[in-house]
Amino acid sequence: MINKVDEFNSYRSKMNDKILSDNNKILKRIFNLDTNAFSEGVLDKKTKELLGLVASTVLRCDDCVKYHLESSYNEGISKEEVMETLSIGTLIGGTIVIPHLRRAFEYWEALEEADKLKEESEK
Repeated sequence: MINKVDEFNSYRSKMNDKILSDNNKILKRIFNLDTNAFSEGVLDKKTKELLGLVASTVLRCDDCVKYHLESSYNEGISKEEVMETLSIGTLIGGTIVIPHLRRAFEYWEALEEADKLKEESEK
């Protein structure tokens, strides 16, 4: 059975491959800019991921929220740090982002569950 995390990543990867195989120079540059913007710089990756999470929440982009949640999780950012970040995004974005907050919370739980399943399968 495929879980939410695998489903999201599989779809994202498949569609990114299709988009990039079209060989559109502008789209390739945008993808590259996005990758480079979130790499280590004056701001560390953790800070950049949390900023991306706030912006994605305020802009109400569920795919972006999932992406930044997973990147944050992989960076070792704690659930408490993520929830505080999401609270700022909800404050700035207003109550209209509450449905996205719910889905973000659910996706974080899916990340934790996927990690547990991975650990158990490695035993």
